[in-house]
Amino acid sequence: MALTNVAVLLVEDDAVFRQLVADFLTQQGAVVFEAENGEEGVKAFQAQPVDIVIADLSMPRLGGLGMLKQIIELNPSVPSIVISGNNVMADVVEALRYGASDYLVKPVSDLFIIQQAIEQAIAPQAQSDKLDFNDSHAVINSAAKMSEDLSYQELADNFSLLESSAEAAKSVQQQLFPTSNIGYPNADVHYSLCKNSDVSAYFIDSTMVGDKHLMMYMAHFYPEDNRAAFGCVLMRSFVNQKLKQYRNGVSNTLIEPYNMLSYLNERMVTSGLNLYVDMVYVCVELEHFRVAIGQAGSGLRCYLRNNNGLAPLAISPSRQLGSDEWNKPSMQFRSLLPEEKICIVSSDANHRARLQNNQFNGLFYDEALAAGGFMELALKL
Repeated sequence: MALTNVAVLLVEDDAVFRQLVADFLTQQGAVVFEAENGEEGVKAFQAQPVDIVIADLSMPRLGGLGMLKQIIELNPSVPSIVISGNNVMADVVEALRYGASDYLVKPVSDLFIIQQAIEQAIAPQAQSDKLDFNDSHAVINSAAKMSEDLSYQELADNFSLLESSAEAAKSVQQQLFPTSNIGYPNADVHYSLCKNSDVSAYFIDSTMVGDKHLMMYMAHFYPEDNRAAFGCVLMRSFVNQKLKQYRNGVSNTLIEPYNMLSYLNERMVTSGLNLYVDMVYVCVELEHFRVAIGQAGSGLRCYLRNNNGLAPLAISPSRQLGSDEWNKPSMQFRSLLPEEKICIVSSDANHRARLQNNQFNGLFYDEALAAGGFMELALKL
């Protein structure tokens, strides 16, 4: 059977639904441990090894998010799937931020969706993560597998909510943006993004990858409407998956801009949401200050900044992510000098001027200024 001997921790306060799911998973061969709230879930997680955790987000005593944070601290290698019954996208976004592999929405119309979500989360990731993106057969097979992922389609079910509700889209996006200044042990990242409406079509993200690498990216979503908020959720969840896989020692994709942009394009295409993305993706190896830069689309530019100002890097444009005709990103590799900073900037000249004036404001609203902005990485030498 598909789930033979898979140890599942099922944390759900609805006794009827919990029993229904537990019986189904047992019939599929899984070994199921049950808990009725987050506190019991943490104790059960500590009591025996499990392969995956499935948790409701809304529970008494300790909710799914609180429990998820605790079990990640105990063992970040165990994947998790969250179930949302109240359709609060902010909770789902927070769960994705803390590393949840996937989420389902109640009512779950078909319990086989849960089975497929488990299979997707615990599948041997070394094979899929080590795809040779020059091997078209491997890429096509990967895309087909993603298109069959019913649990991922649950994510798409909320697309219409964000598309139609500006307030919901705004709430989701605000959960994702960091403060204007992000300090890391060996570098600082600063940014400023202006939006003209409730939702920003631009998104930035950065994170340490182990002790020796730092990645950052800036993305511009099309169409420039509420759907961009959903694009931000997708992008963050895709990056989180690769971050978890890196930490588990099964994938280096996150520190390889060529492969990362190829992976992101496959995910955007197979989402079926018709979202297109300009992106500049940067990874810095912090010991020798080596930088790998990948670019998709032409709406964003990468610059080196020093005491003499901004110097654009000669990176040719490629197709936007999300296109069936996308081929490969444009790449550049270089080493940073001690006084140099790496910057990503949108096309408006006012944004370049604000960058040179060090106007790092985080995410802000200004209808008089063109939407867009910049981010900058400065090494601590």
